[in-house]
Amino acid sequence: MIAVQGLQFSYTHKPFIEQMDFSVQEGEIFGFLGPSGAGKSTVQKILTGLLPHYKGSAKVNGIEIKNHDHQFYETIGVDFEFPSLYEKLTAKENLKFFASLYKTTLPLDPLLESVGLLTEANKKVASYSKGMKSRLNFIKALVNDPLLLFLDEPTSGLDPSNARVMKDMILSQKKQGKTILLTTHNMYDATELCDHVAFIVDGKIRALDSPRNLIMERGASKIVYSYLFEDKEVSRETALENTGDDQFLGTLIKENKLLSIHSSEPTLNDIFTELTGRKLQ
Repeated sequence: MIAVQGLQFSYTHKPFIEQMDFSVQEGEIFGFLGPSGAGKSTVQKILTGLLPHYKGSAKVNGIEIKNHDHQFYETIGVDFEFPSLYEKLTAKENLKFFASLYKTTLPLDPLLESVGLLTEANKKVASYSKGMKSRLNFIKALVNDPLLLFLDEPTSGLDPSNARVMKDMILSQKKQGKTILLTTHNMYDATELCDHVAFIVDGKIRALDSPRNLIMERGASKIVYSYLFEDKEVSRETALENTGDDQFLGTLIKENKLLSIHSSEPTLNDIFTELTGRKLQ
């Protein structure tokens, strides 16, 4: 669905995006990860046709983006980090307006119902909470039934309940065969949602693979387990390759005295820190 080769882009005389190569298969969720200012949103703007003056090749569904026509926008949906809605209009009026920009659209009521907004459809968006606006902005990107979705920080600023709703909607779109390009600095969302991720640092891809492969190639070097001793929880660890030789662990398992056990593989947060030298706030 997306094929990028030798992509270069600069806002000034200084290179910003440098020799970027990646591809996104049809029906997958591909995540762009990295700190603010790394180039994630710039790549999205290139792929949505907003920044045509790039070097190299950037193709979406076989079309070189700088050569796209108006039909291109019939096939994509974009959900920006900050809702682009008309607050003096109702939710349904917003959707009707944006639907009028496309040749083919989905029925509006089922879209509103899918995100729990049908009963609020005739209220002005100005009265909506942040979570409601985020859900409305998301279905606005679906109104033309796009093949490809561009999502920019879709769970940013949402409470856990609304973030869960948003992630379920994203996974639902994947089940329908949509291809999704997701930019985020939320490593937990990326681990849960993405089939493949690319870490972008200073305009370059530093790592690209599935979240699982990125995590496992850095090694789950030990097993940590805990048990009760004199009414206190005590933890021990053993090398992963020596788990079978840990007789004490074997005894705890046989006697059903384990309180917890887990491997110590790194998270995407750890990989983020390793690749960028920065810690997520």
